[in-house]
Formats: sequence, C-alpha cells, structure tokens
Amino acid sequence: MGKSSVYNASKQQYPPTFKLFFFFLPISLAITSFLLIFIYIYTTSKLSTDPQSSPFLKPATNYSLFDLIIPGSTDYETIQFSIDNTAEDLFFDLPRTSSYAKQNQWSLGDLFGFTGNTLNNTEIYHDTDVFLEDYKEMNKSFKIFVYPHKPDDPFANVLLPEDYNPEGPYTSELYFKKALFNSHFITQDPNEAHLFYMPFSILHLRHDPRIGPEKLQDFVKDYIFNISHKYPFWNRTGGADHFYTACHSISEIAMDKTVEAKENSIQLVCTSTYFVTGYFPHKDVSLPQIWVKKHDPGTLVSSKRNRLAFFAGRVNSPVRAALFKHWVNDTEIFAHFGGLETNDGKEQLRSKFCLHVKGFEINTARVTDALHYGCVPVILANHHDLPFTDILNWKSFSVVVHYMDVPVLRKILQGISFEELSWLQSNVMKVRKHFEWNVPAVDYDAFYMTMYELWLRKSSVRV
Repeated sequence: MGKSSVYNASKQQYPPTFKLFFFFLPISLAITSFLLIFIYIYTTSKLSTDPQSSPFLKPATNYSLFDLIIPGSTDYETIQFSIDNTAEDLFFDLPRTSSYAKQNQWSLGDLFGFTGNTLNNTEIYHDTDVFLEDYKEMNKSFKIFVYPHKPDDPFANVLLPEDYNPEGPYTSELYFKKALFNSHFITQDPNEAHLFYMPFSILHLRHDPRIGPEKLQDFVKDYIFNISHKYPFWNRTGGADHFYTACHSISEIAMDKTVEAKENSIQLVCTSTYFVTGYFPHKDVSLPQIWVKKHDPGTLVSSKRNRLAFFAGRVNSPVRAALFKHWVNDTEIFAHFGGLETNDGKEQLRSKFCLHVKGFEINTARVTDALHYGCVPVILANHHDLPFTDILNWKSFSVVVHYMDVPVLRKILQGISFEELSWLQSNVMKVRKHFEWNVPAVDYDAFYMTMYELWLRKSSVRV
C-alpha cells in the first residue's frame, strides 16, 4: 500500500503553465545577464574614450601634455620629455577636481602613521639596534676587491680616481670612488672579498673624446669581457657580486650590450625610478645626489622659518607644470620659475618645507639641499627609490605627496601640526650627516651609508 502511494505521487501531473515557467526561467536569466554585461561594456568603453570623464589623462597625439595642463600658456618653456616622463604620464591624474580631491584628502593620521605606533614614525631608522650592530660588523669585516689598473693605462682617467675635489651635479659617483680607494674596505686578496668593484666612471666615459655616448656601450661590454676572461670571479655568479657607480642618466643605456651585467650586477645610481629600464629595487642602490656647497649654513633656527614652502626650477615635467599652475602666485608656497638671482639657500633657510619635484629626470639634489639647510623635504616624485630607504624611515623626516595632490598641497602642509613639524625638523637635523660626502670620508656619512647598503646586498649573493 505504501509503495503504491509513493508511485502515484511520483506520477503526479503538473499544469502546463508550471512547466513553461521552469523552461523559460534559465533563458530569462541568461538574456538578463547578457544585457547587463552589454550595458556595462558600453558605458565603460565610452567613459575610457572621453578624456573629460576618464580618471586618467590619456596621452595626446595632436597637442602636448603641457597644453592640457596650462591651456594657452606662453609664459613657460616647452617641457622636455624622457622615456621616464612618458611612462609616468599614464599615472598622472591632472583633471582631478577640487571636489574629487576633498573626497580623497590625505589623512594626516595615515600620513604620519598616527593610526598605529607613533614611535615607529618618529625614529629615523627602521630598526636602530639592528642598524648599529650591523654597521659595526660591516665596518670591521666588509671587504671589496677593486679590479687593478695602472696609472699609465690609456684610460686611467676613466678607471682611477683623480686627485682633485669633485665638482658638478654628478659628484656623488666621484666622491664614492675616491673614498673607497682610500678606505680600509679594500682588500688585495680577491678570495676574501665579499663584492667586486668595477671602477669605470660613467661620467668620465661620457666626456672622454675617445669614447663618448656613442661608444659607451662598447667600452663597458669590452671591459666586462676582459675581466671575465682574465679573472675567474665574474663567471662564478654571472656578475651578481660585482658593482659599479653611475650618477649621470646616461647610465640607463650603458649596459644595453651586456644584458647579464644589467640584470645581475649591483648599480649605484642617482636616477633610481622604477620606470627606468634596468633599475631593480633592492638589488640596485640609490645614491644621494648633491650640489657641492662651499660653506656651511651655520645656524638653522626653525623659529625664523616664516614661509610655508619653497621651490625654484624649470618647468620640464608635467608635475612641475601642475605645481606652477596652482601655486606660482601663492603667498605661502613660493614657486619660482627658473633660477634665483640670490642664493637658493637663503630661501630654504626661511622655509619650513622645501619641495623636491620631479623634473626631466628624478634625482635627489634638492632633497640633499633641503637637508643641508635644515628644511623638511616634501617629495613629489612618484615611483622613486629614495636614498638609503633600506635603512632610513623617510616618514620620520620628510613628507611624501602624490602627484595628484598638487592642487591641495597647501592644505596638506598647513594640516601638519606644530608638534609634527617639530619632530620632522628635529629628525632632519639628525639625518643630515648621512647625506654628506666628505674628503676624507667620515663615519655615518654618505659613503659609509652606501657601504652599508652594499653590505646588505652581499648576503644575498651565493657563490
């Protein structure tokens, strides 16, 4: 009896409308999904082709990016563009409106790390104890082998340090070489060396009439071919325990004919942006670039700094153009087009913040200038590996601002409290010594900090 009732229930007949509902339900859902996807694709593709509504500024084909930034402007020189600039333009959101900016304001708590452990963002080192302990060990045991060259070598000026005080904007390369040759880190026994220094000078190669920019790549290729056949050390690691210095931007192409060297060797460079072909963060080292100062500024009293921010320079990048567009006539942010007739130091000594704004290329001369004059650096250079970033906590002595926040720059800087500004200025005074090149080198100066960066990298090389 039970079986019969179950069997009869399974044979129950459903009305035709009920069957049609279950037949058309999947089809209806499929059609609805298709329409929604079509509408989404249509609206988003239209948005991306409309330069006014797009969240990113599209590269222009019939007019320059400069015209987009300052329409109809004839007061500034034409912007020079590099490969570096072109790549970064894709991330440069200039049409950002003030209402949009208000929704995405910097949170000063996040900016200074006050949402977490405050102490971590007031200490100038990531880990003071580790740094001091490792620094002591580095100073005691670190060894560098320099490939030897004779003074009568035809290319002695390229391969050996010259007996004069370096000058010019790319002197960090020459300061490092001179300090290393006179240091206790040099060993005559390559078997006890941690790293191997290739002492060719990119700066001298560029200016040597026998080489110049045209034959630079061939010289480097021939040099590496020579040491890899004359000595066994290069071939053990593919050059991973070798390094060279280069402050001029021409170093970006110097290794183009020696791919192994570009990918493996440690580069000590002044132009350290992620968009430069061949620069690898954490493998390569960012050197601080300087303009040599003949005089110490003396007193750096913060109470006499009555101007909010200072910048002077050419308009040779989109971010600088945006800076001048918004702040060239401002009374609190002094943005001066071109060089100043008076010494820049006077303006930096009276400013609380000094702007480091990416130009045709990224270098850090304005950062070291700001530190030299006791001014808090404001970094406006996206995708940039700051010098000694493995050691120093940049949040403790500088303010990093995104390109897109140029229109609200004054609001960001004015929002920094007196207490926050005080410890920023205090930490600037503490880190100044790390960005100075001395002859002879002095403990904890730029040379020793660079050696520590190399010390960190030697542990990742295995023979």
